[in-house]
Amino acid sequence: MLTPKSILEDAWCFMKSRVLFTAAELDIFSKLAGFHYTAAELARDHGWDERATTRLLDCLTALGLLSKDGARYRLAEGSETLAATHPATILPMILHLNHIWRNWSNLTDVIREGKNDHLKKIGDWGGEVQEAFIGAMHVIGRELAEDIAASYDASPFRRLLDIGGASGTYTMAFLRQNPQMRAVLFDFAPVLTLAKERLAQEGFLDRVELAAGDFYLDELPGGSDLALLSAIIHQNSPAQNVDLYQKIYRALLPGGAVLIRDHIMDESRTHPPAGAMFALNMLVNTTTGDTYTLAEVQEQLQAAGFTEVRLLRTGERMDCLVEARKPTN
Repeated sequence: MLTPKSILEDAWCFMKSRVLFTAAELDIFSKLAGFHYTAAELARDHGWDERATTRLLDCLTALGLLSKDGARYRLAEGSETLAATHPATILPMILHLNHIWRNWSNLTDVIREGKNDHLKKIGDWGGEVQEAFIGAMHVIGRELAEDIAASYDASPFRRLLDIGGASGTYTMAFLRQNPQMRAVLFDFAPVLTLAKERLAQEGFLDRVELAAGDFYLDELPGGSDLALLSAIIHQNSPAQNVDLYQKIYRALLPGGAVLIRDHIMDESRTHPPAGAMFALNMLVNTTTGDTYTLAEVQEQLQAAGFTEVRLLRTGERMDCLVEARKPTN
């Protein structure tokens, strides 16, 4: 039940997020991995203000993210994954959320005006921001991708086209589940550099063709019988989705399928709750993005020529699946 206390507790939550984001920006968890430092030592070594550094480290300790022994700080048990050196690091997702924070700060103006005048397209991010985004998609997807790939019968398919597939998290999950399958990973050229490294590390590079391009501007590589749109359609307007579906339709072999993973909203547009929140996320982070109902997705797919639109899976974690088919003739 809502109470004034619970509402105020929610309102204060931004402070905890901001502390974590600042610690991530300063890479404090990586600096403390395996070491004990005083605030004075960290401040001296990195050119920070000693008093401010002390207050931040004390707050991280109070939040349970660090431990303090006298004047020395170390990582608390369970916070190791916040270090960049940890094999299962979640730091890229924290850094990506920090980038999103800046856009969310404009929410009030966006509600008034209907747009965020301070946006940059994903393809224009470049550098550390784009690398954090790609890393974040791997963090959030590495377990979910295995679940999705295991839940979908892809045994009839031989060639997967992963559109906007980032570093190949979903490509690799589908290849693990389907030894008969090869794949084409389509994304921006700088992203494919990151993907090539990860695919090589995981031993999948010989089964994956890397194709550079921009699906807003370019045609898609042909010859595949299964196309995957994983967490893509929410960044687009309905018209942009129809255009993308048309490109997929042209690229797919007859009888091929397109598989969409995203939030699929109920008709009230309030469930799943994470999807309702994500609609606001798209409002502040994209020009025309949104979350869509099954009826809206079906209408867009059919406008591009697809048939047999089916909702295969519902969920709370952006793990809904919609499948549609390209007719055989």
